[in-house]
Amino acid sequence: MAQQRIVFVHGAGRVGAAAWPRQHSLAGRYDALFLRRHGYRPDLPPAPTDHRADAAAVLAALGAGGHVVAHAEGAVSAMMAAVLAPERVWSLTLCEPAVFSLTRDLPATSAHRQHLQALFNNAPYLSDEEYAAEYRRLVFSAEAAAPPGGDPYAAARQRMQSPPWEAPLEIVPGVPTLVLTGGWEPLYEEVAGFLASTGADHRVIGGNHRPQDTDAGQEAIRGFLAGSQPATAAAAG
Repeated sequence: MAQQRIVFVHGAGRVGAAAWPRQHSLAGRYDALFLRRHGYRPDLPPAPTDHRADAAAVLAALGAGGHVVAHAEGAVSAMMAAVLAPERVWSLTLCEPAVFSLTRDLPATSAHRQHLQALFNNAPYLSDEEYAAEYRRLVFSAEAAAPPGGDPYAAARQRMQSPPWEAPLEIVPGVPTLVLTGGWEPLYEEVAGFLASTGADHRVIGGNHRPQDTDAGQEAIRGFLAGSQPATAAAAG
């Protein structure tokens, strides 16, 4: 029997396969594809956020159908793909999803928007390095170091990202969904709580912003994938 496909969609930090170190082992059981979102290809200059292009890339990678696993901002295009073609998205696993357009008026998301809106407004007037430093100061701490990695365009890519609460996502897809959070930040717990209210399975795993890197996160993803079968396979069984 052919392997089921999994499409992995990274957030705004690590990209491609490097964003999913613990999930490489799933490639032995599944046909795993690790996407690079629009503007993150190493052979092309950085480009602004394009959620619709990312959603189209997810659907193209899925082909006839498969599972989607996404982190942070990558959850936007993953959910958009599921809204556009729910029959081709057999399951969604969302790790600390930054789908803030769904919760923009809830308390934690509203406070986050107010905290960062001025920085996004000033992005055209700041250098890449100035923007990256201010983003780290506002989101993490004044002492936070720049993320490791060899991408010389990392700061430029970050400055080109649009506010996630402006993403064109207003509908929650009717697809089996697992939400993993780290339990460290009320913002992501608020989003997860909203998604749980629409039927998602929410689990607080630990691991801060990368619950997928923990043993518990990997086991949760593995178990959810194994229990999420397309309708055709369920009917055949």
